[in-house]
Amino acid sequence: MLRFFDMFGRSSELTALDEALKAAGLHPLLIPEPVKLTILQLQRKHATQNRAQAFADAAQLLAYCVLEQAQFAAVNGAGAAENAEKRVAAALDGANPMDEKLILLALHSGVISEEMADRFDIDSDEPATGP
Repeated sequence: MLRFFDMFGRSSELTALDEALKAAGLHPLLIPEPVKLTILQLQRKHATQNRAQAFADAAQLLAYCVLEQAQFAAVNGAGAAENAEKRVAAALDGANPMDEKLILLALHSGVISEEMADRFDIDSDEPATGP
């Protein structure tokens, strides 16, 4: 079967996002292409920093949501895990709309880890609350 991206090649933005996901310890094949395209759309709409930093920030938060906390910390370090934890808590309190959208994207696309959803009591039917 011929894939669309094989015929025309991947965009530089998708390639950069894949590299950011790898750097965050998350293999790009674990994230469905529609999720990646949504991240690109959100970044174009809401990012206030340069593209590379925006992709790195989004990849860090997405990796934190997808991986178990211990696995994320093993790959990225305890400091990055603590920072991601703070970002999630702030997003759930409504302080960072971009992070909130990334977390909701992970939840609704089914890539969020069960541990993350349980720890923060994230449920698509109820308003989210912090730890």
